[in-house]
Amino acid sequence: MFRQRTFVGLDVHARSAVGHAMDEHTGEVWQQRLPTDPLGIWGWLESLPQPVKVTYEAGPTGYELARFLRDRGVVCPVAAPSKLTRPAGNRVKTDAKDAEHLCRLLRLDEIVEVIVPGTDQEAARDLVRAREDVRGDLMRARHRASKLLLRQGIVYPGRKTWTATHQRWLQQQRFDAPARQLAFEDAVEAVLLTTDRRDRLDAAIEAMAADSSYTPLVRRLCCLRGISTLTGFGLAVEIGDWHRFSGSSIGAFLGLVPTEDSSGESRSQGSITKAGNGHARRLLVEAAWHHRKSYRSPSRDLRNRWQLAPAPARVRGHEGNRRLHSRWQSFQARRKKDTIAAVGIARELAGWAWSLAVMDD
Repeated sequence: MFRQRTFVGLDVHARSAVGHAMDEHTGEVWQQRLPTDPLGIWGWLESLPQPVKVTYEAGPTGYELARFLRDRGVVCPVAAPSKLTRPAGNRVKTDAKDAEHLCRLLRLDEIVEVIVPGTDQEAARDLVRAREDVRGDLMRARHRASKLLLRQGIVYPGRKTWTATHQRWLQQQRFDAPARQLAFEDAVEAVLLTTDRRDRLDAAIEAMAADSSYTPLVRRLCCLRGISTLTGFGLAVEIGDWHRFSGSSIGAFLGLVPTEDSSGESRSQGSITKAGNGHARRLLVEAAWHHRKSYRSPSRDLRNRWQLAPAPARVRGHEGNRRLHSRWQSFQARRKKDTIAAVGIARELAGWAWSLAVMDD
């Protein structure tokens, strides 16, 4: 038995929205072009036979509409776009048809729901992703400056770049052509400004990680090698509720399991699926590289992080560090490429991180 009487599919865009509703009792159908503000949509939903159940696709418009409707007692699952089943051979796609399709899937209980983050979690996630964007901007800015020099046959003689010594060396470079000199100074300035942006965001993330609802979780995650405060906080806000996974399922959620095409007795596995949260997946793969180095005892930085975590988390982290390094050794013994080994370690690292995340304080 359906507890809702009216099922509603919404196709929501930045400047327009279309609603398609169907009464389960009478079969009556309504279709309406709506304003995009939640109050306007709520006014139309109130005019329909109650109770109503609403869905729309997750997208750039965010989750404010879902939160608004849920606060008013409306069941509103947000559909995962990649999981929507669409009829084959359908060559007509309009907003009205998309809304109707969502309505029919909702009535059949075929909507795969995404987790709607809370406002605090979404704000913290925006901060983490802003830092991620700055990281990419900084890499591109550095490449532009270094490749401009390389085109002129100028190579830094030192071993480590983008240090204080390297910065002083950059300031000493001069070109005869005024246009090239201006381009070079602009490239170096972009590096300095982007570095300043990154440092400000790092300070904000570290302050939030030290005094927020995520603090106990971040401290437990930091018991693993490769997971510092920035990485631990990023994993915490990107994954959110760790209890909805298990140690084996979290790897699939993050797209760290191999693709598979099997039929009968034949089985073919390929590269990883790269499904789910790409931000968290990148953090885990980067952290996995730290386990290639030999592990006999915790480093000074790791011991400092352990001091902030409870004793069970320290014990669990030590076990995980030993296990993950031994896995690196087994991959090397089988002559696996380091890039492939890093992904395999990242998949297992996700399971160890999950075991720390669901641990009681």
